[in-house]
Amino acid sequence: MSSLKVPASVPDPYEDAEQLKKAFKGWGTNEELIIQILAHRNAAQRKLIRDSYAAAYGEDLLKDLDSELTSDFQRVVLLWTLSPAERDAYLVNEATKRLTASNWVIMEIACTRSSDDLFKARQAYHTRYKKSLEEDVAYHTSGDFRKLLVPLITAYRYVGDEVNMTLARKEANILHEKISDKAYNDEEIIRIISTRSKAQLSATFNHYNDHHGHEIIKDLEADDDDEYLKLLRAAIECLKTPEKYFEKVLRLAIKRLGTDEWDLTRVVATRAEVDMERIKEEYHRRNSVTLDRAIAADTSGDYEKMLLALIGHGDA
Repeated sequence: MSSLKVPASVPDPYEDAEQLKKAFKGWGTNEELIIQILAHRNAAQRKLIRDSYAAAYGEDLLKDLDSELTSDFQRVVLLWTLSPAERDAYLVNEATKRLTASNWVIMEIACTRSSDDLFKARQAYHTRYKKSLEEDVAYHTSGDFRKLLVPLITAYRYVGDEVNMTLARKEANILHEKISDKAYNDEEIIRIISTRSKAQLSATFNHYNDHHGHEIIKDLEADDDDEYLKLLRAAIECLKTPEKYFEKVLRLAIKRLGTDEWDLTRVVATRAEVDMERIKEEYHRRNSVTLDRAIAADTSGDYEKMLLALIGHGDA
């Protein structure tokens, strides 16, 4: 007879749901308890908590969190509690709205998610908004931005490690030729960066650097007032070294006059379970201060506690 037992440390979703319900009762919300539970549960566990909450109380946990919490703390808790696919769908939808429009958020999601993640986000978008994600991105963008973003957000790249070196050399030369001609919106550039696997692109960018003597990012720094060019450069950075892109977003969010909580919340909520350790290392290397110290110095209260819990997510 097997003596194997379920580890006592595995949280019971029904118990978590009950504790969250208690956190909403009484005169004031128990924010500490919300952080203690939700910030220390992975995506699968958070889904079980939501299902258990609905089964036990006939209510939607997200709606209750929305009505009980406020401000930046509310936003980070809600984004975190959504499944990754729902969260991406929500962020893309928000980025297509007039008052919260952001080509950068669309690009970031398109270039840093796996093909399966993007596919699931498109499904979640369809379910929630009753239309297609690419339809909204196409409708709410225009010109060169649309030309770049629609292929990126609809990409379904090969995800393996196989690389064709002959193709990498050929496409590195195509990229160099187009960039030298300042043809930044050329369909060949867009075709290459929106269809090739990340492994293939890495080989292409390496060949570009070795053969032409500059990193492709450097050659795209020609005109800092060109918004499309900045977006193209960031797209390549996201595809190539996402931790460097996210470090920069966090640095700018924290260091600007008045913290940009919108960007800070989004990056922490979306990367906590993905590559936060690499982002933290890059942040420390680039700024000579740890990310948790930078966040603690720039935020406060429950919002600060939730962010710090999330960036430690996955630590021992």
